[in-house]
Amino acid sequence: MKRGFSFSVTVVVSAIVFIYFCTVFVFIDRWFGLMTSPGIMNAVAFTGVAFMCVLNYAYAILADPGRVQSSFMPDIEDPEVPIHEIKRKGGDLRFCQKCSCFKPPRAHHCRVCKRCILRMDHHCNWINNCVGHANYKVFFVFVVYAVIACIYSLILLVGSLTNDSQNDKQRSADTFRVAYVISGLLLVPLSVALSVLLGWHIYLILQNKTTIEYHEGVRAMWLAEKGGTVYKHPYDIGAYENLTTVLGPSIFCWICPFSRHIGNGLRFRTAYDRVSTSSTSK
Repeated sequence: MKRGFSFSVTVVVSAIVFIYFCTVFVFIDRWFGLMTSPGIMNAVAFTGVAFMCVLNYAYAILADPGRVQSSFMPDIEDPEVPIHEIKRKGGDLRFCQKCSCFKPPRAHHCRVCKRCILRMDHHCNWINNCVGHANYKVFFVFVVYAVIACIYSLILLVGSLTNDSQNDKQRSADTFRVAYVISGLLLVPLSVALSVLLGWHIYLILQNKTTIEYHEGVRAMWLAEKGGTVYKHPYDIGAYENLTTVLGPSIFCWICPFSRHIGNGLRFRTAYDRVSTSSTSK
């Protein structure tokens, strides 16, 4: 898929560059001194966080979120597939009229990308890409590093202000005032917004839901209550297993931009797998 210039991505990159240079060459330098041991340690630590943030951001932008092949055909007789999603109206298997192909479970059509995306979460203008099966983990890890970087930079900003010596304050306050004001105006709302976004996606991961599935689940729960039944999200297989399904089996790889564990995006473990396994063992 060809993608051109994105104003949103340009804004994000500009904000990252501005915050990085202000943090290292203004906040750290004026608080500790850039050539002192604390200054070097903080500069290296913040640079490491910023590098991982940029790396995951770039991968989230460039990675294909997961394309549904036009040759995909659901096998309704396969005993290994205990659940098949159907359209909301009627009883047919899920078929995309715009792409003229069948849709696997959890796949949805993106109106912006004009194609079906495997395990689609949402289309994100800030990465000019869909967040789907193949890049969801790196998107999540990017948000984790972005939150750490913003809070870290905010702490350094406040520390730099409160620890300014009386001599420097009088001599160079006007020089750095603009950097402090713009950084504060960027960092405070960013820290709050990204923390809320991080909390939201932690909740989704623990429930093994996408943003689309959350909204569909609210409607399904309401319909189930009307019918006197209880709705359970079929892909919820337990908090820890949900976590490892998205982030990987090894805790040491959770904050790394690797997604080799995710499979092909056509088949996902469900709560029904456990039921069928336990009944078979009996």
